[in-house]
Amino acid sequence: MEKAKVYFTRNLTSEVVVELYKKLGRELKGKVAVKVHSGEEGNQNYLKPEFMKPMIEYVNGTVVECNTAYDGERDTTEKHEKLMEKHGWSKNFDVDILDAKEDIVLEIPNGKILKKNYVGKNIENYDSMLVLSHFKGHPMGGYGGALKQLSIGVASSRGKRYIHCCGQDGSYEDMFHQDQEKFLESMADAASSVVNYFKDNILYINVLANMSVDCDCCNVAEDPCMKDIGIVASTDPVAIDQACIDLVVNSDDLGRDHLLERINSRKGTHTIDAACELGIGSKEYELIEVE
Repeated sequence: MEKAKVYFTRNLTSEVVVELYKKLGRELKGKVAVKVHSGEEGNQNYLKPEFMKPMIEYVNGTVVECNTAYDGERDTTEKHEKLMEKHGWSKNFDVDILDAKEDIVLEIPNGKILKKNYVGKNIENYDSMLVLSHFKGHPMGGYGGALKQLSIGVASSRGKRYIHCCGQDGSYEDMFHQDQEKFLESMADAASSVVNYFKDNILYINVLANMSVDCDCCNVAEDPCMKDIGIVASTDPVAIDQACIDLVVNSDDLGRDHLLERINSRKGTHTIDAACELGIGSKEYELIEVE
């Protein structure tokens, strides 16, 4: 079986994101949803819309997000839209909160934990998806990359809680008291449903910059602990996240161990293992460095 191709550059510019996209050799057609992280109010590390602008404009994409399952400035459509405007997303692009009104069910017949996933109904308006992810740590998942964007990121507010509660209709507090491996497998299940929904009409770009142990969903986040590494792109969501983990592991940066402690203490790579077992990608990849 041919290894997945992951294109990598150490050049962190807006223009090089487009060049990596072109390297993938697959054009996203029709109406393109561009999944980003809007950044919680107070977060200083999220990737800014100006950095993403050339890429989003190149595919003539619509920026999409979903509401959160926890209190904050993104837990209702009204507040989320205001924050998208404040953070500059609405100024630069068309923005669509996918679960603004309701959600739909994506079935997961072979799911390890989940047999269904709740995503914003507006996903039905798109023919393809570009997943633009900020690779960094995460308080619960260990790390955030393409698989988190596909799972927690695309899930509706109800879907996020459902994933966190491992397929149960639990309370807010229940989200934080689940078996860790089952939670990570639930994320992999949810990610698989989105991959299978778009089939070949989905591509992935991860940016290894501003790498804090905390996610962009944290309103009070620790400052980045590592120097920026670069940008990776792939047609494979498992390979791209595995490549990011390996780039961190193989770094000689003084902050590497701090980030790895967060990832490993939460068993973060178990999500990658589970997604691979679900058949939505491969951990075997060829890293192709480009200037």
